[in-house]
Amino acid sequence: MYKDTNCGEPRESAAGSQITVAGWVHRRRDHGNLIFIDLRDRSGLLQVVFNPKYSEKAHDLAGSLRSEWVVQVTGKVVTRLPGAENPDLPTGMVELSATDLVILNRSVTPPFEVSDEVEVDANTRLKYRFMDLRRPRMQEILKLRHEVIHIMWDYLTDKGFTQIETPILIKSTPEGARDYVVPSRVHPGNFYALPQSPQQLKQLLMVSGVERYFQIARCFRDEDLRTDRQPEHTQLDFEMSFVHQDDVMTIVEELYTRIVKETSPDTEISAPFPRLTYAESMERFGTDKPDLRFGMELTTITETAATSDAQVFQAMASSGGSIRGFSVPGCGDYGRRQTDNLTEFAKSSGAQGLVFIALDESAASIDALENDHIRSPLKKFLSVDVVKKIATEMGAEPGDLMLIVAGTEKLVNTVLSNLRNEMAKRLEMADPKQIAFAWVYDFPLFEWDEELKKYEPAHHVFSSPKAEHMDYLETNPGKVIGFLWDLVCNGSEMGSGSIRIHDKDLQTRLFNIIGYTEDQISDRFGQLLTAFTYGAPPHGGMGLGLDRLVAILAGEDAIREVIAFPKTQSAVDPLFEAPSPIEDQQLEDLHIRVVMPKS
Repeated sequence: MYKDTNCGEPRESAAGSQITVAGWVHRRRDHGNLIFIDLRDRSGLLQVVFNPKYSEKAHDLAGSLRSEWVVQVTGKVVTRLPGAENPDLPTGMVELSATDLVILNRSVTPPFEVSDEVEVDANTRLKYRFMDLRRPRMQEILKLRHEVIHIMWDYLTDKGFTQIETPILIKSTPEGARDYVVPSRVHPGNFYALPQSPQQLKQLLMVSGVERYFQIARCFRDEDLRTDRQPEHTQLDFEMSFVHQDDVMTIVEELYTRIVKETSPDTEISAPFPRLTYAESMERFGTDKPDLRFGMELTTITETAATSDAQVFQAMASSGGSIRGFSVPGCGDYGRRQTDNLTEFAKSSGAQGLVFIALDESAASIDALENDHIRSPLKKFLSVDVVKKIATEMGAEPGDLMLIVAGTEKLVNTVLSNLRNEMAKRLEMADPKQIAFAWVYDFPLFEWDEELKKYEPAHHVFSSPKAEHMDYLETNPGKVIGFLWDLVCNGSEMGSGSIRIHDKDLQTRLFNIIGYTEDQISDRFGQLLTAFTYGAPPHGGMGLGLDRLVAILAGEDAIREVIAFPKTQSAVDPLFEAPSPIEDQQLEDLHIRVVMPKS
């Protein structure tokens, strides 16, 4: 070994011992007679001092050292002089007095300093990701990701699960996002697809008698570009036979509670996780992935608002629209610039506008509100009694700001949900030390696609409808509730699960509802339907995003920060400069001709 001790390990108890360390030169300071370097490896930093009194050769060689050179140093651990200690460094009470130095490799001038304190452009970081990953913060994240996966393996193994790899090259069965496809050289004109998830494969494993399967699975989706999306991601994928919805939820609750407690012991987590139906979540928060770390719940005020003289409210109510809002505590003193900014934010989410009602904090109570206590662009159309009633319905107090949006129910929910999260962010309401998991369940099995003019699966087409809703499948698909659920955390969707269909005839009915032809069903799903005729057990499971979980545990907003080699938002890899053209000979071998789109 090039070292017998890691840089971050020596403490005062090691004083007087002879050790050998190796790593990267983090910083070098030349004090004339003495040369200091901070030597870094994945465990941390160690100060090394080169004194010609103990080794003139090592001292002379140290004078040539530069940042990111790889070196090996042998010497004696000594305590630092009084006043020279560094209490911010775990090794800050000692230093290594060098007697021997070996330069293992040199480095050109780095594109940026390997430091957590230095801000670096995101594209530059990705282009030189091998340098970026040297930063202590990135090393911590890679270790955290490993710890999370290790806990998953141990827990699920103890629960009787078997880890099984499923193929990466499979058949293209487009569902939702587009597939990434791979041409076959030995079968000209034919293609494999990279799996969007191992959905059919894990159901086939249940038919195969495995009963409990899991995998840290790579998934690929050629989706339209969005913020914080990656073309490939990693998920904890698992499936269980002979289970109900609660059985699957219990496994995940126990696992995720253990992960948080073992990797982030200072983080607050509540278990069991709260459970909300889809309808309740939409009513209270306007979204199926609510952040429960703060309040500001939504309230429907359509009937009350329609009694005002505001024509915009009257017209919306009479046309079957929705008028909803929420109260922001302590923001009744917001000025014109702040409310205009909120209006622009609401418009960016699709709203026509935003109505605010500011309540002066000088009012003794809501019942004591007078006209002078109210400020709103619609003030002349809102009587004091109407404002009092709206405030009561919203749970507002004097000094609060009520934000109201009118429109279709879907639009209103989207705008208010985004606005609620934005206000919580601006007011720093969400405790960064809190992780608030919740279950959202009883999702509709289908949702109407206005553009395609047909029903599409809300999650995926393999989810089982509730028995009491079977009669609606063909007559009113939009009314069907499925055994579908999501795990959400801090406003993000962590994963989706369901009890799967295990009956061929029922599965075929769902395929027919979304418009698949008999040939499409046979071509895309024939293997699964055939398997169902050989005694398929009832089963269910989940796919849970690993990247998002690690990001939340690490306190990172973007999942690219917890992926070793991520893509940019435009699905480009700056390190390998991918995607890129391939050679003509490769295209010829694959029987492919590239036709560039017209400009």
